[in-house]
Amino acid sequence: MKKGFLIVLFLLFSLPFLGTKIDATSSPSQEEILEGKILVSIKEDVITQGGQQYLYQKLKVLITKGSLINQEVVIEVGDIPIVGQPKYKPGDEILVSYSKDFTGDDVFYITDFIRRQPLLWLFLIFVVLTVTIGKWRGLSSLLGLGISFLVIFVFILPQICAGRDPVFIAIIGSLLIIPFTFYLSHGFNKKTTVAVIGTFIALIITGLLAKFFVEVTRLTGYASEEAGFLHLAKEGMVNIRGLVLAGIIIGTLGVLDDITVSQSAIVQQLKAANPKISYKEQFWRAMDVGRDHIASMVNTLVLVYTGAALPLLLLFITNSHPFTEVINYEIIAEEIIRTLVGSVGLIAAVPITTFLAVNFITKKDFKKILP
Repeated sequence: MKKGFLIVLFLLFSLPFLGTKIDATSSPSQEEILEGKILVSIKEDVITQGGQQYLYQKLKVLITKGSLINQEVVIEVGDIPIVGQPKYKPGDEILVSYSKDFTGDDVFYITDFIRRQPLLWLFLIFVVLTVTIGKWRGLSSLLGLGISFLVIFVFILPQICAGRDPVFIAIIGSLLIIPFTFYLSHGFNKKTTVAVIGTFIALIITGLLAKFFVEVTRLTGYASEEAGFLHLAKEGMVNIRGLVLAGIIIGTLGVLDDITVSQSAIVQQLKAANPKISYKEQFWRAMDVGRDHIASMVNTLVLVYTGAALPLLLLFITNSHPFTEVINYEIIAEEIIRTLVGSVGLIAAVPITTFLAVNFITKKDFKKILP
């Protein structure tokens, strides 16, 4: 057991080095991304163009990482008007794109802010609260989270990039993720085993349903710009339509954990409270709680997807096109299918897991805890 725990720790702490491994195999580029710190704003002005006002800045930047480290460069921002151009101030840490033009002169432009430090602080707050409140169960859930990321970045993403079927890879990846995360988070017991089986079944239903509706609605998967960029970058090796299905499967998996473990635990507690309860009463009492769970989880799922697509939804409601036309666009239809198929998978998981729990958890299992 101790040996296995050390292996899990090794896998978890090796995760931060995965990015270095992936970058090492990427194709070389003439563009280099440097890191820098703004020293001073040399000049600031407001440019009016087309009735809109844009901010122009001339900045002195100290390069802190890259081939030009410790050198000072001057970068102009806003000379080409861009909507939403941020205002930079001294002390800001930034990413700088460095390349050369056709005459051999250096070209610099700021691509983004460096956000690692606040992200690290947020992650540390998450870890401390999880371990402090969850104790050993919280620590084991973090290990499960580490394994999930490990499977995604070491297996799922590289296999899809290599041209493998995204749906098949997502299912295999889920088969690897589910046992590790469930047992580490909830312990090695019958309750967790029932939840694992219930999740597998619900995931298969979700995958089949997603495949059917993606095909009958003729989704191509190219509704987003990212899909187009990926197609060009991988020269058509990635199955973009399959990627939509894989995303639905993995997204649903993240919510199924809560549903299946909760239903299994409810059945277990009902049996512990009343060992003489009948199978029928046990099932329907657990289903009463499950219905409340379904209502809250489906609402949560819809709101999560709505929140992620909020700019897109606002864009569509401000135009004059009718609702029946708007929902027909692929970018909207894809989100509808993602939400509804995921919800169907969650709903199906409740009776499936409850039925399995009622049939696999018997009076005999509770003799040891009875007085």
